Amino acid sequence: MTQPTTAVAGSDGALLERARRHLWQAVGERDEYAAGRAVFTALDDGADLEDVLLDVIAPVQRKVGAEWAANRFTVAQEHAATAIHDRIIAALAHRTPEPPPAGAAGTSDAPGAPGPSGTVTVACVDGEWHALPARILAEVLRRRGFRVDFLGAQVPTPHLIAHLHQTAPAALALSSSLPTRLPNAHTAITAAQAIGVPVLAGGAAFGTDGRYARQLGADAWAPDARAAAAVLARGLPQPRTGAVRQTLEDLPHLDDQEYTMVSRSKRQLVKNTLAGMEGRLPAMGAYTDRQRERTAEDIAHIVDFLATALYTDDPGLFTGFLRWTGDILQARGVPAQVLDPGLALLREELKDFPRAVGFLTQGRTAIGGDTPAPEPRPDA
Repeated sequence: MTQPTTAVAGSDGALLERARRHLWQAVGERDEYAAGRAVFTALDDGADLEDVLLDVIAPVQRKVGAEWAANRFTVAQEHAATAIHDRIIAALAHRTPEPPPAGAAGTSDAPGAPGPSGTVTVACVDGEWHALPARILAEVLRRRGFRVDFLGAQVPTPHLIAHLHQTAPAALALSSSLPTRLPNAHTAITAAQAIGVPVLAGGAAFGTDGRYARQLGADAWAPDARAAAAVLARGLPQPRTGAVRQTLEDLPHLDDQEYTMVSRSKRQLVKNTLAGMEGRLPAMGAYTDRQRERTAEDIAHIVDFLATALYTDDPGLFTGFLRWTGDILQARGVPAQVLDPGLALLREELKDFPRAVGFLTQGRTAIGGDTPAPEPRPDA
């Protein structure tokens, strides 16, 4: 394969802005053909393919997420926009020249770099359904001359490691958007490294500064696809094959077993918290089955994020999730304090776990808790 470049020719800013505007209008109207025209017209007018991926499609997708959070897009509209972007990217892939055969002249011999027979495997963490960031990365890497094996969303870790065994890639680019997938990411990172495959981590789950990638022992982290391509072009350090790193080596705080106990008792915690809320909030007696299901889902998400915060020993991960959830609720006319009764009950359930109690206390403060409970959330 040809030596990957670390820079591409820039596109005209006005051209990209026009493409963003037209693409945004098209996805808002769920018009796939108009969306395709917006992208392909930009390419025909001279825009670089990488710039279209990262400076047109990616920001429009982020805006879709922001509009959902602000309650201006429904979940269905968000899914429709994502599907349109996915199909457009699939069409764009065939505009990228096929890499030359392995061993062709001009291939890279940089240590740790995807060389003549090397491949970058791009995959989402087990349980991670947000595949678009990983797909964009895969296309950027192909654009720069890398050979790419894109596995898509939700790759079960045992199957991922079996695939790495069979294909022996030069590197694994592991993507995750949801912080609750960090324990799964940790398992995948250590397992890949144990068979000699270095790991580049990326995606919102790993933190805006890559703190969780470093904490979980990834060989490298990149904040975006351009940076990821540059890191991979330089090459990653090769892990020592057969050296299986134990979880407590990276995360000694897990020795207190709080993460294990909370994650294993999730179902009972949700059940007990829901029952406690029904006892304390008479208005819940009038809930429909759908409202009860939504409330149970909310509690389950809280437990998931609490468990992940215990895994990373970072209360900020938990309070950040609660603030974000509070903003989502307020955009739908529900005060953030509606979360407080559930947090208070969880704190009672976990009274024998000091780290969990501390995180829940900080969480209640973050949403303005410890105040008289408002009416429970309506069916959103």
